[in-house]
Amino acid sequence: MRYDVIVLGAGMVGVCSALHLQMRGLKVALLDRRPAGEETSHGNAGVIERDSHVPITIPSSLGALAKYAANQEIAMRYDPKFLPKLAPWLYRLWRLSNPQGIEIFARGVEPIRKKSADEHALIAAEAGIEEAFRETGWLHVYSDETIRSADPCLAYAKEFGVNFDVVDRQGILELEPFLTPADDARAIFWKEAVSVSSPQRVTKQYAKLFAAKGGDFVVGDARSLAREGDYWQVQCEKGVISSSRVVVALGPWSSDLLEPLGYRFPLAVKRGYHQHFQPQGNATLYRPVVDEVLGFVMTPMEDGIRLTTGIEFAHRDSPKNWGQLDAALSFARKLFPLGESVEEKPWRGARPCFPDALPIVDASGDHNGLYFNFGHGHIGFSSGPVLGRLMADLIMDQVPQIDPVPYSAARF
Repeated sequence: MRYDVIVLGAGMVGVCSALHLQMRGLKVALLDRRPAGEETSHGNAGVIERDSHVPITIPSSLGALAKYAANQEIAMRYDPKFLPKLAPWLYRLWRLSNPQGIEIFARGVEPIRKKSADEHALIAAEAGIEEAFRETGWLHVYSDETIRSADPCLAYAKEFGVNFDVVDRQGILELEPFLTPADDARAIFWKEAVSVSSPQRVTKQYAKLFAAKGGDFVVGDARSLAREGDYWQVQCEKGVISSSRVVVALGPWSSDLLEPLGYRFPLAVKRGYHQHFQPQGNATLYRPVVDEVLGFVMTPMEDGIRLTTGIEFAHRDSPKNWGQLDAALSFARKLFPLGESVEEKPWRGARPCFPDALPIVDASGDHNGLYFNFGHGHIGFSSGPVLGRLMADLIMDQVPQIDPVPYSAARF
């Protein structure tokens, strides 16, 4: 069967790309080997940030480097066997771990941050899942000493007009009375953040909207993509589908498809873990809470309190290592009364990341009809509707609502 566009990958980014192309009147196929929202879009902290204009960087102080080298931090761990392969990517990250590199990210991500909540709201209303969205903000907890590390975040927040409060321990307890913060705790309450009760359910509901509006979800392996004359073809369970235009939205699997075509993008994977826990007694968590001292997040979800870890640098498909999550759990229970786990086993996923922490949303310069929308790192769930719209603007040669230059493939 022939389509106007085939979108490869049914995470939040792929689903929203398919939806926005469909809104332009195109016949669209959305392809994945699994149902929508089963991978990275399932496992995140479920936050649509208006803040977060400073990316994760490599620290410059020897003390901080030594701390991470010990490989015991909750915020970041690594597989020593994988470091040699990751070294070129880490070097690029180190080159960008300065005020200039941070500014590149801040100004590149701001147009996305500014529109993310509103763009989600538009799709959520049509998909009938508005009840999953909570306008509660989120709380980042520091110590009196470590809150100074947030100065660059606060500076950009002030410049971009983001609403926040800096609160002391009493202010933390007024917002989250069941927390037990340290005596010297301080926090930033980012008021405009929106969270969802189930990232996976939201993604699946968006995909159902796509199908209800006449879109086709097809099961197949994106790696079968091949060029035949003027068309791209993909092998599916029910046969071959083709189109003159294909969008690669495969997240951490994008390189599997693109490297055989000759592309060598510096795409790394940051793995992460989560598990749900019931709160003890009548304890309630009212919004996502980030422990910025140790590097974990707790988010109230439909399935319980979701505890998510920081990052793990390892091969995407290497065996799971629960040590990071176990360490996070021991400290999380000191901050909030988490009870028994909901699932027997935790979840593990992978975030696709470029060194500058910005995605690629662009047309290929080497293959006609090939488009990229991947590498969203920590912002894939929140940015999906914004960058799905941008992808449709580029494909339809329409004036985009945001400047696409920061997300150009040519920067690599």
